[in-house]
Amino acid sequence: MHEHTAVCRHGPAWHRRRMSPANPSSPRVPPIRPAPDAASLHEAALNYLARYATTEAGLRQVLHRRIDAWARQAAGEDDVRERASAAKASVGGVIARLVELGLLNDAAFAETRARGLALSGRSHRAIAARLMAKGIAPEHARAVLPEGELVSALILARKRRIGPFRIAAADHNRELGVLARAGFPRDVAMRALAMPAEEAEAAIREARA
Repeated sequence: MHEHTAVCRHGPAWHRRRMSPANPSSPRVPPIRPAPDAASLHEAALNYLARYATTEAGLRQVLHRRIDAWARQAAGEDDVRERASAAKASVGGVIARLVELGLLNDAAFAETRARGLALSGRSHRAIAARLMAKGIAPEHARAVLPEGELVSALILARKRRIGPFRIAAADHNRELGVLARAGFPRDVAMRALAMPAEEAEAAIREARA
């Protein structure tokens, strides 16, 4: 009489896979990365700056989020809060070093972004708000505003097919409201809406040259 070892041969396939000690489809928990330090944060900052333009405040937020993500992954490990706090304390030095190297420049960012926003049809008020939201100080945001807003108002008018670029019957109050809601002063809006089409196109071409 032979002894037989009990083997599950007739269960469903999923049951046999669960009993396998070497199941390649078993979920794997990713290893916890080392706590961020000044060196790894500097490298992360360089990688980010290679892809995106940003400000000191913007980069600080990026690095803090990276540290917070590590802390969530390492929850339950020893001294997570202390190590995360130490990592955040090192962010200031990382940013200062990048500024020193010329890789992070709030003034250059503000000037470039202000010009781009103006040429996309944004008013001074809208541009300043965007820059301050990126961490640019109010006085610096105001200092880089392009001279005059007429061309920006014309660009928006062309986008919205109003004023010199209208293709329907004139509705002066509605058109004035479009520019007012975008932040343009009344006098600028009225000049833009009254300008002849050829003159408006020439002004936009000159600004973009």
